[in-house]
Amino acid sequence: MPLLLGPFVRCRLSATLLALWLVLCGFTCTGGSEHAATATLPAAFSDLLPHFLVEPEDEYIVKNKPVTLTCRSTPATQIYFKCNGEWVHQDDHLIERTVDPATALPVMQVTIEITRQQVEKIFGLDEYWCQCVAWSTTGTQKSQKAYIRIAYLRKNFEEEPQGKEVALDQEVLLRCHPPEGVPQAEVEWQRNEDVIDPASDPNFVITPDHNLVIKKARLADTGNYTCVAKNIVARRKSTSAAILVYVDGGWSEWSKWSACGADCSMWRSRECTQPSPGTGGKDCQGLDLQSLNCTSEQCPQTVSGAEDVALYVGMVAVALCLTLLLIVVVLVYRRKKEGLDADVADSSILTTGFQPMGIKPSKPGVWAPRSRRAPPHSKNSHLLTIQPDLTTTTTSYQGTLRSRHDATGKFSMTNGPLLDPLPNGSHTLHNGKLNSDAAAEFVSRLSTQSYFKTLPRDVANTSYGTFNFLGGRLTIPNTGISLLIPPEAIPRGKIYEIYLTVQRKEDLRLPMAGCQTLLSPIVSCGPPGVVLSRPVILSMDHCFDACLDNWAVRLKKQNYEGAWEDVLLMGEELVSDPYYCQLEAETCRLFSEQLGTFALVGESLHMGAAKRLRLVLFSDAYCSTLEYNIRVYCMDDTQDVFKEVMQMERQLGGRLIDEPHVLLFKDSYHNLRLSIHDMPQAHWRSKLLAGYQEIPFYHIWNGSQRYLHCTFTLERLSLSTCELTCQLCVWQVEGEGQSFSLDFNIAKDTRALDSEFLLMDSNATALAGPSAFQIPYLIRQKICSSLDAPCPNGADWRMLAQRLKLERHMSFFASKASPTSVILDLWEAQHFHSGNINQLATVMADIGKQEAMIFLVSDGEC
Repeated sequence: MPLLLGPFVRCRLSATLLALWLVLCGFTCTGGSEHAATATLPAAFSDLLPHFLVEPEDEYIVKNKPVTLTCRSTPATQIYFKCNGEWVHQDDHLIERTVDPATALPVMQVTIEITRQQVEKIFGLDEYWCQCVAWSTTGTQKSQKAYIRIAYLRKNFEEEPQGKEVALDQEVLLRCHPPEGVPQAEVEWQRNEDVIDPASDPNFVITPDHNLVIKKARLADTGNYTCVAKNIVARRKSTSAAILVYVDGGWSEWSKWSACGADCSMWRSRECTQPSPGTGGKDCQGLDLQSLNCTSEQCPQTVSGAEDVALYVGMVAVALCLTLLLIVVVLVYRRKKEGLDADVADSSILTTGFQPMGIKPSKPGVWAPRSRRAPPHSKNSHLLTIQPDLTTTTTSYQGTLRSRHDATGKFSMTNGPLLDPLPNGSHTLHNGKLNSDAAAEFVSRLSTQSYFKTLPRDVANTSYGTFNFLGGRLTIPNTGISLLIPPEAIPRGKIYEIYLTVQRKEDLRLPMAGCQTLLSPIVSCGPPGVVLSRPVILSMDHCFDACLDNWAVRLKKQNYEGAWEDVLLMGEELVSDPYYCQLEAETCRLFSEQLGTFALVGESLHMGAAKRLRLVLFSDAYCSTLEYNIRVYCMDDTQDVFKEVMQMERQLGGRLIDEPHVLLFKDSYHNLRLSIHDMPQAHWRSKLLAGYQEIPFYHIWNGSQRYLHCTFTLERLSLSTCELTCQLCVWQVEGEGQSFSLDFNIAKDTRALDSEFLLMDSNATALAGPSAFQIPYLIRQKICSSLDAPCPNGADWRMLAQRLKLERHMSFFASKASPTSVILDLWEAQHFHSGNINQLATVMADIGKQEAMIFLVSDGEC
């Protein structure tokens, strides 16, 4: 055991008692020992207090390299280190003894090593510190505290310099807030990769908060400026800011007035040469030539002769010719315009009567075109319930007349690389679902297409259906993933076979750089290249704290070559872009005018950024041995991953032993630790040798490993022991933690996983036409026509967006031809499972629109 004299130090024992205690305990030494920190002092020095020649200094741990603390004192009988209130073991001290040649006093030096694991082990304390304590026969002395910190330097600058164009002699300010780091980063500036030294060029100033000031911009100051942050861990460079110093042109002095000319005028000029415009500067403003009439005395006297008369006659003749030519051109233009108007009128007559026709079923299961006039008793009721004839298409006049019923137009997908036509009767849609044989054939056909080589043959995670202009919905059950195809999104006359699938991360690798992390499932919808008249809405879960102040979140899309491209930076969407995101607490809803493969990738902006982890506990449903396993999964908090783990545990015969917990995992580079406590020692013991298990930070943060888990193997001392009580803790070092209090009988509940834990979604995976929407089609059209037109008192689509708490997207809605329809699309996507149409009716009533009463009409009356 180490020699600990803490109690004696606190009690201030006399030198005699201390020496007697040392002798009785057998710790007094007459010679040096490499592992002993105790020595006797000559009588001449016995009355001296120890004083420190070297005290421990603050240190930083770089990566995994340990640091060394040194303490040197004279005279001293023993020296020990104390770290965070705990004595360091004697075996961890390295002792050296020498004699000071000047004073002949004995000198003792002690060193210890501190590792990164020791510093990380202190959970909940602000900082790790160590202190040296020296003893002599007279008393003790304590050194200063040395603080040991783990050094790091974040990758992202909190503020980067921005490029700009500045005028000559203008002051320039370039801002830079370096990344967070320990120790704090030092900052230097570079211009075109050369370090800027304000001492050698006083035109540059670096402020205490790391900004760069150019006092007077010179032409030579044009270049790329970079902020460089560095500490003992790393060196980071900001993005370069291009500074362009331009010169606006200036006018020279006016020249002297010229002599009076024959036209009785004089002039003067100036040039844009002081300075000449350069590097994109503006040209000079104003006149460069100025004239002035001379006085009568200055005008030269001339006599008109025959030459002047001839000149005037010629000028008149030219003017007459130009006038006649202009009259001819105007007459020809008017005649051609009249002929064009007549042609336009004729074409409008030709297209009369070529309008889309409605349809109704002639008998159950058989669809046929209906007559232009409906029977009197049916009125318009069929418009809400009857689906279109998929065997007909509608064409419009394009210069020549052709039949409305064109067999070659069936499944026409000429605007994109779509699937081949389906054989007649091969796929029959019943209540929004396809039979298993059709499903297998569909996936097989997709995988043979050149654009679907990466589509997995996973029927359980794929939905598909056939849709026309009435729209529909695809859903992958228990994943939170759905695709809403609004009415009129598919052009009239087109029929698309559309699929929706969630990609397994091991099937489709998404490359990520630096500290990027995957924040959503990888979702594919297609076929890519189909023409859409309106954006569809793709809904999928995400697993971050939904605070864009903490994140830079990008939407990535896979192109035809298989490469991933950034198509959107969330929070900086432009209404002109083909993509737009509505971010909710746990869901992202993507408005997209194109189908394809999408994923959300994030990069934290500072250490406050956090991902949501779902912690799930499983155990063996049957246990016939002394060993009993508890598996703790640490997964992204998205429904699709939870579904996969549940399915895998069902195959393993596992059971869920507690409700899942959510843990916020921060970008602090600290690992995740798991431990088990408070087991009844008389009945159970843990076979884990260490005090805890640990999952490395990057294994979790990257997001590419879906089934991260730790297994705790417990052993019961008797087969008759069935009751298990314990505390299972999961926490991030220096971060948030969660605990599970377990108390259950391992033998009584031997059920496998119940469907209730899977939150089984009983809805159809594919719904086409009116059944896919809560708002009937005709009522939807009436609401749109009522709210799209601007209202002076604001009772229009803008108030609808405000009442539905969607006012953040006003500019996006306003950019669409029908803002109300886009708002209703989003409402349908959000509330398909839980939406109350009467609540929407109440909102309409609050706006003051009579159409709200339509919602209360029964289906039979509609």
